[in-house]
Amino acid sequence: MTSSKEAGGLPSSLGDWADLTFFSQDWPGIKARLEADPRAILPPEALRFAALELTPLDRTRVVILGQDPYPTPGHANGLAFSVAPDVSPLPRSLSNIYKELQADIGAHPTTGDLKNWARQGVLLLNTALSVPSGEANGHKDLGWERLVQQVIARTSQAPTVYVFWGKQAQRLEKYVHPGDHLILKTAHPSPLSAHRGFFGSGVFSKINQWLNQRGSKAIDWTA
Repeated sequence: MTSSKEAGGLPSSLGDWADLTFFSQDWPGIKARLEADPRAILPPEALRFAALELTPLDRTRVVILGQDPYPTPGHANGLAFSVAPDVSPLPRSLSNIYKELQADIGAHPTTGDLKNWARQGVLLLNTALSVPSGEANGHKDLGWERLVQQVIARTSQAPTVYVFWGKQAQRLEKYVHPGDHLILKTAHPSPLSAHRGFFGSGVFSKINQWLNQRGSKAIDWTA
C-alpha cells in the first residue's frame, strides 16, 4: 500500500477518519514516542493506518476488534488478525477464525490476508496500532485505545455490526451509541479460549443475515 503523507506523518488517504480528535490531540505525542523507541516497530510505518485507509468511514458496516499487531516481523499488515499473503503457517488465532468460518459457512480465504474483507466494509481494527518486534502488548499503554474509542463512537452513529471477541474488546462496548446495531460477543479465537464459546458461535453467518435483512450486500468471507 502506498499513500502520500501529510503534515504530522499521517497518510492523506485517511479521509473522514482524519477528523477524529485523536489525530490532533493524541497522535503527535504517540508519534514522538514511537520515533524515540529504539526497538523495531511493527507493522512498518506505511501500514500503520491500513485498517482506516482500506475501510473508509462511509463504507464501514462491520467492526471487528483485535488486540495489537503480530509481533513477528513480516506478519502484521495493519489489519487486525490479518497477515501478509505469504505467511505460513497462519497465526493460531487466525487459524481458529478460519476453522469457525469453515464450520459456519463451509469455506474460508486461501491466504491469511484479509484485505478483501476490509474493502467490503469490514473494519479490522486493533486496539493498539503498533507493537515492538517480539514484544506482544508492548504498546498497549501508548494511547492508541483513544483512537478505537472514537472510531466506535463515530461508526455507531449509523447501524453497524460490532464483533467483540474476548474481554479486552468487550470493555469497549460502552462506546457504542444506542442504535440499530448488531453486537456479537464471544470468547477470543486464541487457542487459550476459542473452545469457550468462539467455536460454534456462527458469527459470520449472523452478520450476513443481519446485513441482508437491511438490504445491504452480504460479506464474501471467502474472498
